Amino acid sequence: MTNNICKQITIITESALEHRLTDDIQRLGAHGYTITNARGKGHRGVRNADWSTSSNIRVEVVCGASVAIAITEHFKEHYFENYAMILFTSDVEVMRSEKF
Repeated sequence: MTNNICKQITIITESALEHRLTDDIQRLGAHGYTITNARGKGHRGVRNADWSTSSNIRVEVVCGASVAIAITEHFKEHYFENYAMILFTSDVEVMRSEKF
């Protein structure tokens, strides 16, 4: 079995954006995503993990490089200025690359 290199995008942001982000992620070509609640402290202070409009989520997407570029550029253009959001990417080695 051959392992392939894909991109993993991780987004930590306001839970109120969940449906908009997942719609964008799918429209821009990703096959799926994983969402978990997130808590921590950052530039905007401490955030708890309650599932409310004031909580944060962590969205993870594994995809090809061109889809990763499309998603990161879209989020940069449409969300960074007005929402609490951090986004980072990394290379990941995946098995079952046909899933991505």
